[in-house]
Amino acid sequence: MSIKNIKNYIHVSERVASSGQPNREQFGSIAEEKYQVVINLAMPNSDTAIPEEGNIVTALEMIYVHIPVPFDAPNVNHLHTFIKVMDAFTNQKVWVHCVANYRASAFLYLYQRLVCSATPEDAKKIMLPSWKPNEIWQNFMEISDEEVEL
Repeated sequence: MSIKNIKNYIHVSERVASSGQPNREQFGSIAEEKYQVVINLAMPNSDTAIPEEGNIVTALEMIYVHIPVPFDAPNVNHLHTFIKVMDAFTNQKVWVHCVANYRASAFLYLYQRLVCSATPEDAKKIMLPSWKPNEIWQNFMEISDEEVEL
């Protein structure tokens, strides 16, 4: 099975990809593509959550990091944690997901803008094109590097 079949898959770079919630089998495909880290930004009680996701990922010899981000309340602490995790794995292939690739898109957008110094226009290129962020997410995506204390 191709990783391109995973819900809302986006190839961000040679090192990073994002998507909506992969199913059990798709984590195997992610591992086959040599991803070494999976970051889950979805809440554990989301409709598509896999309760044993961490076990599945680690059994495939990947590192699993769960940063639960409430869809209606993302905050700078979530972003700070995400940036630290991304920075900890700069030499590894990282898969970032949530339920639909909305949270993942926003967090990767901010990572590109704040850490990688991408312009907002360039950073938006890695976001899910069909997602139209609501006011909560628009405000979140305007966070500055001073707010994150980079």
